[in-house]
Amino acid sequence: MNYAFYPGCALDGSALHYRLSSESVCKALEINLQELEDWNCCGATAYMSVREKRAMALSVRNLALAEKENRDLVTICNGCYSVLNKTNLYMAANEDLRRDLSQALQAADLEYHGTVKVRHLLDVLFTDVGESAIRDKVSKDLKGLKVAPYYGCQLNRPKGMFDDPERPSSLDSLLTWLGAEAVPYGLKTKCCGGMLMTTRSEVCETVVLRLLSAAVEAGAECIATICPLCQINLEAYQGKIGKRFGEHFDLPIFYFTQLAGLALGLGEKELRLRDNLTPSEPILARY
Repeated sequence: MNYAFYPGCALDGSALHYRLSSESVCKALEINLQELEDWNCCGATAYMSVREKRAMALSVRNLALAEKENRDLVTICNGCYSVLNKTNLYMAANEDLRRDLSQALQAADLEYHGTVKVRHLLDVLFTDVGESAIRDKVSKDLKGLKVAPYYGCQLNRPKGMFDDPERPSSLDSLLTWLGAEAVPYGLKTKCCGGMLMTTRSEVCETVVLRLLSAAVEAGAECIATICPLCQINLEAYQGKIGKRFGEHFDLPIFYFTQLAGLALGLGEKELRLRDNLTPSEPILARY
């Protein structure tokens, strides 16, 4: 299985451990991710809300580069996935936008014909690899580990591409294939607050408080997430939120690829579990 890989900006910085664990899991599952050469910022959801067409011009350049490789374009960031997909869908539906973005591409001697399929790695593992192949590769069953599956708000909204936008189940299923228990988590698609944490932290902290509290109430020992911004919002502010609201949180927030890699028998070098901020030693000691 061969795919073009779009890392996105966060994966070369604060979420490097997400990138490394994803690449290691893909290697173990015989998935070939070939990094898209000369990729640029996707345009980001924040910029998309302010300068939509300019953000799409950034995004479509990546699509044009991927089209040259004639492969699906895989990303592991919900924001990148959303922006790339939105650009793809809007171009297909709007002739004026398609013309304007095509003219922008001409300045870089590029063109795009709308043939690229944008995928999230979760979709690849769930749809292309599948249950049987993943179960066959599990060497350290995560039996007994109670995990809250957190999808975030952007993966399948507004239009579900591979899962239900309101009641997704792909991550739940993947966790069970690894031997873990996906606890009933009613806030699995609620927003983490996104970049609001940097501008209106008092509002965003209340949002994250609800997400953490709901996971604890559901009996989760940790949360599995599929987005670098969601992960850092849920993980990095637990102490601050606990102090403000009189609560105590030390809930590990894993990338889903870290848990997958743990079940596949990968080690610290591949998964970079110690790059996570919340203590996870009691869980790691069991597996």
